[in-house]
Amino acid sequence: MVSYQFLDTPLGRMLLAQQENALIAAEFDALPRSGWVETSTPLLALAGRQLAEYFQGQRQEFSLPLAPQGTPFQQRVWSALQTIPYGQTRSYGEIARQVNSPKGARAVGMANHRNPIAVFIPCHRVVGQNGALTGYAGGLWRKEKLLELEKGRIPY
Repeated sequence: MVSYQFLDTPLGRMLLAQQENALIAAEFDALPRSGWVETSTPLLALAGRQLAEYFQGQRQEFSLPLAPQGTPFQQRVWSALQTIPYGQTRSYGEIARQVNSPKGARAVGMANHRNPIAVFIPCHRVVGQNGALTGYAGGLWRKEKLLELEKGRIPY
């Protein structure tokens, strides 16, 4: 069974979802999938508290079990994203090299776009080769705000 709840954040409403004992989704402006049950659980409440602390500039790392569902390549990319320190960025090419796919910058971009656990898996920290903000499933404006927050400028 998948449990979910909505959370209002400074950047809009997020859907948080849990299956078994791990978070499987944290998505902006999303709707639950068929068969999901809206309910509060200790894990979803903890995820909400940690996100609130993050948005207040009080948390730099999350301590939740995550279980994103995707292909083996996507899993490698999402694991690599979690190694990017708070307040720093990496290019798509750097992540491609990190996952042993040196010519796979576009594939990394697609895996980023399919990241089901936004913010907790920090795909917003991946930028173009020249540092330009490119693509973000939650909207480029959110990516910009998240990066501003991590530079110590709470943008809301």
